[in-house]
Amino acid sequence: MTALCVATIYPFLYLLSLSFSTGDVPLTRIHLLPPTWTWANYEKVLTNEYILSGFANTIARTAIGTALSLTATVFAAYPLAKRFFPHRTFWTGFIVFTMFFSGGLIPNYLLVKSLGLMNSVWALVLPGLVSAFSLIIARNFFMALPESLEESARIDGANDIVILFRIVVPVSMPIIATLTLWTAVQHWNAWFDSLIYMTDAHKQVLQVVMRRIVLQGTKDMMDVNSFEDPNLVANPDMIKAATVIVTVVPIVLFYPFLQKYFVKGVLVGSLKG
Repeated sequence: MTALCVATIYPFLYLLSLSFSTGDVPLTRIHLLPPTWTWANYEKVLTNEYILSGFANTIARTAIGTALSLTATVFAAYPLAKRFFPHRTFWTGFIVFTMFFSGGLIPNYLLVKSLGLMNSVWALVLPGLVSAFSLIIARNFFMALPESLEESARIDGANDIVILFRIVVPVSMPIIATLTLWTAVQHWNAWFDSLIYMTDAHKQVLQVVMRRIVLQGTKDMMDVNSFEDPNLVANPDMIKAATVIVTVVPIVLFYPFLQKYFVKGVLVGSLKG
């Protein structure tokens, strides 16, 4: 386990060290602490217009996509968890069917283009609004809840909407937090759909910008802003490392807030957190 942890953490520590290193540090040396410190790499990255716009686009996509996806998943999973729901088995099987077969890339692209969603955040959110896997997980969790909770609420005169938001959702925070984490990470890391549907460079998400910087070099992407101070001219490899760190750190900081719910949410048979 120690060896696995070291193998997992070392690349991040190495990138973090490179991101704070000056351009004269040899890349052939293995070091976890920068021999010479500098903030020039991060200043170069955080003042680049493409990275700033990509960061804002990624945050907007993650926030909108996670909120809408979670809402749609809960609204779809709750009725499917009820035994009295008409044709529940058919609709569940219909949803599971989509996990094995899909229309493909070209029909999806033609659909998004015909709906006029190109170069908008909705092209990144609506096509994958509901995940069949998350829907089944939430459905199984709702099915494990005791029926007596809802029966007592109905006796007090609560309708289905009140029961869902006042009874079911509060005791289902473990699975809701888990689905929130999964969906947020998925939206934050997604890049291929943005590469296809976004033709405006200023509407690309951060991951596409990082991909262009890391794979295609930094010249075209990082020379946008001019700097009067010659000390801020950094090594391209150090800039790439700083770009990766800026991309990874925000979603890593998101984990501790949902960590206490994550293990409980994976155990689908749990009742409450």
